[in-house]
Amino acid sequence: MQTRRQLDITLCAPRGFCAGVDRAIQIVELALEKYGAPVYVRHAIVHNKYVVDGLRDKGAVFVEELDEIPDTGAPVVFSAHGVPRSVPASAAARNMFFLDATCPLVSKVHVEAQRHHGEGHHIVLIGHKGHPEVVGTMGQLPEGAISHVETAADAEAFEPADAGQLAFVTQTTLSVDDTIEIVNVLKRRFPSIAGPHKEDICYATTNRQEAVKRVAPNVDAMIVVGSRNSSNSLRLVEVAERAGCKQAMLVDRASEIDWPRFEGIRSLGISAGASAPETLVDEVVEAFARRFDIKVSASGAQRESIVFNLPRELRVVPAA
Repeated sequence: MQTRRQLDITLCAPRGFCAGVDRAIQIVELALEKYGAPVYVRHAIVHNKYVVDGLRDKGAVFVEELDEIPDTGAPVVFSAHGVPRSVPASAAARNMFFLDATCPLVSKVHVEAQRHHGEGHHIVLIGHKGHPEVVGTMGQLPEGAISHVETAADAEAFEPADAGQLAFVTQTTLSVDDTIEIVNVLKRRFPSIAGPHKEDICYATTNRQEAVKRVAPNVDAMIVVGSRNSSNSLRLVEVAERAGCKQAMLVDRASEIDWPRFEGIRSLGISAGASAPETLVDEVVEAFARRFDIKVSASGAQRESIVFNLPRELRVVPAA
């Protein structure tokens, strides 16, 4: 009988669901419970295929634009990434009943952008072009009020109309290190540029990247559980590679593992993006347990106690 190779697995902590994702999923599930199917959701509620497919099975209908939704009176949920101001305005014009699942930390960025605009600043938004959060943030202000930069090179090339009246905000799911580099360019070129009162990159993104940085240099390979359209999951793979892990892979679930890439490894780190449920991490661990003699440990014990309130319409009223 062939002896199975030993594999030490280190689980990064924290990992997986953040408070904003948990809240968004709850909103769809509670809306289905309270109002029945269908519940329409504009854009994927969070960027995870397993989560979206599960909600679809329960009766959620995912659309990209409001004009895909018939006039039935069914609830409409806006995704956790946020939407331009034109979207709720259009929903109101059609007398739609809508629930806003925008992450409160994304809403905070919207408020910051509006405040800076009200103070006469032109806004520089650091983020990934085309990402729903970036589209939503740019849509908070009149056209031309926000300029988008994605890289340090973009920041070097940016030429504002008034260099003395600038402020910046950022997408919440960026690489912390990349963002610092871009912000430093902007501050060097425009010393008076105003920034957020508190960093825009959310606590969950920062915590998960720091956890990966601790583990990545000490393992032969890393797996990040998350979908390819998830910005924060993609960033975790990049962080692992920069931290010194030569073999880092993003997988939606265990069935996507490219096993030849893991031949000969003796240690493995596992993390998960903020929109990936823990059940998928368990699935990956079980897949390795079928091929290796595994020993599992955790790195980090930071507990995230943040909880965001649900919309008033979905809160349970205590019995008198």
